Amino acid sequence: MSMQTTTDNASGEPMVDMNITPLIDVLLVLLIMLIMTIPPQTHAVKLDLPVNQQNNPPPPIQPLKNTVTITAQDQITWNGNPITQEQLRQYLEVTQQMNPVPELHLQPDATARYEIVDEVLAITKRAHVQKMGFVGNEYYQNIF
Repeated sequence: MSMQTTTDNASGEPMVDMNITPLIDVLLVLLIMLIMTIPPQTHAVKLDLPVNQQNNPPPPIQPLKNTVTITAQDQITWNGNPITQEQLRQYLEVTQQMNPVPELHLQPDATARYEIVDEVLAITKRAHVQKMGFVGNEYYQNIF
């Protein structure tokens, strides 16, 4: 670090200014190196999910279109039959194996919680649904 001595002031005493620019440069480089070496945070929760022991026949999967609705009570239904998120995942996997792939119509209620709708959208994304449409968007015009 270099120091500058000047006698430009009125009293004739030397002014001593320290050049801190190199110090700031080194600190910025160290800060950038620290940020780059921090590992990205991953939030994964491992759960052992219960296996469904019931032998209920699955709701019928239509060959042309299937409707997933989310009610105001946050209930997910498949073609009118209540299902769980795990069952929804299974039905979507079955429909994606069919030829031709049936359409999926998603119809959330205008007062359904966004969290449930978001979880259903995440399930459909993970199932690689090819044909999907939103039904009932006109219900949202009066909400906002």
